[in-house]
Amino acid sequence: MLETFNFRVIFVMLPQFCHGLAGTVWISLVALAGAMSIGVVACVMRLSGRRWLSVPAVVYIELIRSTPLLAQLYFFYFGLPSMGLRVAETWTGIIALALNSGAYMAEIIRAGVMSVPAGQVEAATASGLGFFQRLRFIVLPQAIGVSIPALLGQMIVLVKDSALLALISVFELTRAGQLMASERFMPAEGFLTTAVFYLLIYFVLKYASTQWQKRLIFQPAV
Repeated sequence: MLETFNFRVIFVMLPQFCHGLAGTVWISLVALAGAMSIGVVACVMRLSGRRWLSVPAVVYIELIRSTPLLAQLYFFYFGLPSMGLRVAETWTGIIALALNSGAYMAEIIRAGVMSVPAGQVEAATASGLGFFQRLRFIVLPQAIGVSIPALLGQMIVLVKDSALLALISVFELTRAGQLMASERFMPAEGFLTTAVFYLLIYFVLKYASTQWQKRLIFQPAV
């Protein structure tokens, strides 16, 4: 296999893959920020106890989780223009990724919220803190802290799912591999290089998550 594997072409095409890497990182970061925001809002709405807030949140979460991301991406890409809403391909992909991942993050954060001891919530209520104050100062910081491993997993899923954006001609890592396969007729070299770059992103995310967890659980000596 290595006898026919052309490393020279990989080095020639490396700038294209670096450009695709930059696209993947940028798309993933923007989509991740949107997903975290959507996830927190959806979680708070679902736990609010008010039906006019909780019912839309449940419908959103269940609808997103019960349909494939590819169908959602195609809906935004083909469906929105037919309704008169035209959005650039890159932003179409970011919106689809954020909405999809946000539903899963909402459930992850909700599980973290449910793990917070009831005594702390009762003490905060007795201190006069309102629902949103309890969430902001007591519940959410702890919930997000214990949810970091699951949130990391969802972040990694989001980065990998960004490869689907190649199907709507957004230039990112997978699209760079596709172009190498079509222009140079070297699919093995193209997609193996793509996989290596995704592996690098995974290890960076894993390291960052480990450091974040250490900071959250660190207790100074007394």
